[in-house]
Amino acid sequence: MPEHAPGPDDCELCEAARFTHWYHEDDVCWVADCEACDCPMVVWKDHGTDAPEAAVAHMIEVLEAAGTERFGAGRFAIDRVMRQIPWHFHAHARDRGWQQRRWSSQPSRYSGSVGGPRLVIGTP
Repeated sequence: MPEHAPGPDDCELCEAARFTHWYHEDDVCWVADCEACDCPMVVWKDHGTDAPEAAVAHMIEVLEAAGTERFGAGRFAIDRVMRQIPWHFHAHARDRGWQQRRWSSQPSRYSGSVGGPRLVIGTP
């Protein structure tokens, strides 16, 4: 873990605030649209970066399912580089146009439940 990493009480991924669309949640992880890049992101429910191999495999599997739901099969890549929050395991399913789309598309919003149709801000 990086030297000046916040603890779980101050970690925004541990907070798991429900602002955007949530694709999946279980005892290991959750998957929701990332607030910063508008791509599906899987987050380990334990605070830290050293997730067991079985947990990582599970997280990548559910992230791939969310990426397929959002972008279509084979239309995204898994990005495991933890740029902005390097102290908590997470990964993104990024499509080719994610950098441009994050500035021009309506962000998703939490519908009140995990799964279901993806709603964007401004829709009922």
